[in-house]
Amino acid sequence: MHLLHDPGAPAAALIDFESFMAVDVRIGTVVAAEAFPEARKPALKLRIDFGPGVGVKQSSAQITRHYTVESLVGRQVAAVVNFPPRQIGKFMSEVLTLGFPDATGEVVLFSPDSSVPNGARLF
Repeated sequence: MHLLHDPGAPAAALIDFESFMAVDVRIGTVVAAEAFPEARKPALKLRIDFGPGVGVKQSSAQITRHYTVESLVGRQVAAVVNFPPRQIGKFMSEVLTLGFPDATGEVVLFSPDSSVPNGARLF
């Protein structure tokens, strides 16, 4: 299992608050989702609305084990919005949708317990 997915791995090295704040994690609502059959590993294409400050961004997410296209639309998710876009085949992924591995290593999305405004920033 990859170190990042190992729940028994020790905590990462200490960082300062400024380093943490450099990672811009926002909440957005999935407005569209579709299959991504061209991806090497099973994935879905998401369009996520992060509100007026960030706008609508797209993401490729390897979340096919626990989620369907239909179950994602309307769902709020967290994503890093300030990484450079990443080309995945013919698709440009603009944000990194966040999740945690379950006991088998499959992604479980990270989302708030209650609805929050799109674009709200993690602190």
